[in-house]
Amino acid sequence: MNGSRHGTSLFSGNPSDLIGRTIAGYRIVDEIGRGGMAVVYRAIDLRLDRTVALKLLAPGLARNDTFRGRFTHESRVAAAIEHPNIVPVFDAGEADGVLYIAMRFVVGRDLRQLLDREGPLPVAVAARIGVQVASALDAAHDHGLVHRDVKPGNILVARGTDSDHPEHVYLTDFGLTKKSLSLTGFTNVGEFVGTLDYVAPEQISGKPVDGRCDVYSLACVVYETMAGNPPFQREDDMALLWAHQYDQPPALTGKRPDIAADVDAVLAKALAKSPEDRYDSCLAFMASLRAAARGATGAGGKPARADAEAVGTPGHSGPPPEPPSWARPVFPR
Repeated sequence: MNGSRHGTSLFSGNPSDLIGRTIAGYRIVDEIGRGGMAVVYRAIDLRLDRTVALKLLAPGLARNDTFRGRFTHESRVAAAIEHPNIVPVFDAGEADGVLYIAMRFVVGRDLRQLLDREGPLPVAVAARIGVQVASALDAAHDHGLVHRDVKPGNILVARGTDSDHPEHVYLTDFGLTKKSLSLTGFTNVGEFVGTLDYVAPEQISGKPVDGRCDVYSLACVVYETMAGNPPFQREDDMALLWAHQYDQPPALTGKRPDIAADVDAVLAKALAKSPEDRYDSCLAFMASLRAAARGATGAGGKPARADAEAVGTPGHSGPPPEPPSWARPVFPR
């Protein structure tokens, strides 16, 4: 394709018009997701003959020199993070006037789809998912990156390795991260980075952020996985932004009486208005949450029906199975 470096030919019509076209060596197969600033496609890497997730950013971002340079730098940093819960970045750059990121194509569903289909998840399942996201976020923070848009749609839930790990979770969408302690919630082209249901107060007020911004967003997500909806629900966007900055989140136990009361205090700390009052890391938050939830009724470790269906782990009922013949001397009847 021969487009000018700052042209908008790729986005001049409906994004579905790109299906079948080749961009930067990737042949677009179909659309798999979209947001306000990007569209994600399933594509074929023609050089290595593999399926990838190809994200194309809105052309206006590529025309901004500062954003383009920052995007290139931070895509390289994100690609250098080797972590089992971060979607690997294979390639990033600019072609025909748009910025693109090529990532591993993960077979599974995102957490948004899972919650929309199944509703609130068992505490143990929510904790397993949350811990994996927390580990990914802390790894990014160790590299000086703040995600700033942690939400169910950016959390992919794939099949796990065994019955003890029925889900394997990937955190994605690091292409629009911002350097820690350097930028506000708005890009230089006037786009807000973040999703209103999960945005931290300091992002809303335009203050510099660090990893504790992601602690807040992760707490909103974890709250939703157990309650069925985010902590704050308002009629319009301005009321929602106000709630994040000034209102206290409703107690989770008011919606889930089966959950231990200590969980409310943990969530309240993670959702504190001031970053200084929150946990210092995402894993510290999840460790406290799991400890508080241990006394919850029905918080066993079995995957929920949604997880059994999604990741192929069968549920079990009745008495435990007999041990294999070779183990019977060790496990007497």
